Amino acid sequence: MQSDQPFDATRRKFVGGLASGVAAAAVAGPALGQQTQQTNAQSNAQSASGQAGAAGSGLTQKQDPTSQYPQPPFPEQPQEWPGLASKMEPRPDHGEESYRGSGRLNGRKALITGGDSGIGRAAAIAYAREGADVAINYLEAEESDAQEVIELIEAEGRTAVAIPGDIREEAFCRDLVESAAQQLGGLDILVNNAARQQWKSSITDITTDDFDATLKTNLYAMLWITQAAMPHLKPGAAIINTSSVVAYDPPEILLDYSMTKAAIVNFTKCLAKQVADQGIRVNAVAPGPFWTPLQPSGGQPQESVQSFGEDTPMGRPGQPVELAGVYVLLASQENSYATGQVYGSTGGSGGP
Repeated sequence: MQSDQPFDATRRKFVGGLASGVAAAAVAGPALGQQTQQTNAQSNAQSASGQAGAAGSGLTQKQDPTSQYPQPPFPEQPQEWPGLASKMEPRPDHGEESYRGSGRLNGRKALITGGDSGIGRAAAIAYAREGADVAINYLEAEESDAQEVIELIEAEGRTAVAIPGDIREEAFCRDLVESAAQQLGGLDILVNNAARQQWKSSITDITTDDFDATLKTNLYAMLWITQAAMPHLKPGAAIINTSSVVAYDPPEILLDYSMTKAAIVNFTKCLAKQVADQGIRVNAVAPGPFWTPLQPSGGQPQESVQSFGEDTPMGRPGQPVELAGVYVLLASQENSYATGQVYGSTGGSGGP
């Protein structure tokens, strides 16, 4: 995510997507805090071994998805922007102990914005375990979360690159791409994931600075970063943008944020047509409510954080690891005919 202190929480987009037709290829994580100790021990052992199993999660048995992860009510937990995953209760599951790779991205080079926590962190962990080298961007205030991700990437024997900075600044966005490509030795996958979300009850409460910060983080940065990445992307490369369920069903308190997420859908579809003849695929993920620092650091009122996700048919928010397989699929060669698509994972509510 990106933003400096005068502006409120700029965080990576909290949601991700999964098309019904690709559910078998997606990766689901094991239950967070609600599995048996035996299952957790198995997941820990798999992670420690460093062995890559069949594509999928650390789960060995099917589970009821409604009770697979923590359900509300959650404790009140306000955080100052930009928020940290390490301070959340319960702590989000990004796949640290559960995601197992199978070489689906061997040798690829990926840049992920907002890669310190939330969905970006889940994608970074999964990419490394699928054989990719990964650069992550984040704000300096998120350094402690980011270093945990760097250690997880390096534990897989992959190159990890940390590039903190504010993507609301055009010059930094262009430097970010060049630095990532140089340190990784190329660029094959771009994940535009960082986003700013701050709730406001009325349009009259949105200041010009608020509006400017949201659009620069969610839209301008995506344009600048993608422009800078184009010279590095060769046939077979993939661009993945993070939209949201709010692009289809905007809540009344997220006016500016919802505008940008709808724009990301159109950006994705248009760019996909522009670059298809170059062999570059462009897709988007449109998640529903996901449990990330985006929520307690200003993305939702505190009373909504406590009940977050309970109004979905699943009755709970998604965990970031539940999107890891979607981001892997969209980057992998097995999904070579999909471009200009929007993949939704909403717990049963709305979306594409």
